[in-house]
Amino acid sequence: MITAIVLVKTSVDRIPEIAEEIAALESVSEVFSVTGTYDLIAMVRVREHEDLAEVIPGRISKIAGVEGTDTHVAFRTYSQHDLEAAFAIGLDS
Repeated sequence: MITAIVLVKTSVDRIPEIAEEIAALESVSEVFSVTGTYDLIAMVRVREHEDLAEVIPGRISKIAGVEGTDTHVAFRTYSQHDLEAAFAIGLDS
């Protein structure tokens, strides 16, 4: 699974609507409304690198009010949840 973190600049008067539209896309797992240079951060998860082109410039960038995106592809994922699950293997609750 390939994970991309997509920073999204939007029209400020449509942030909630744009966030909902992005979140409704099939390969988008979460959308965060944030402070700073960008208005939203979307987590995109796909099987193939080519699928990123379909989702990000093909869908996210075409949503009305999206002014620009900056995409970062993750090399590796580290998660506290993954670590807790690994250490809990074989232990009774």
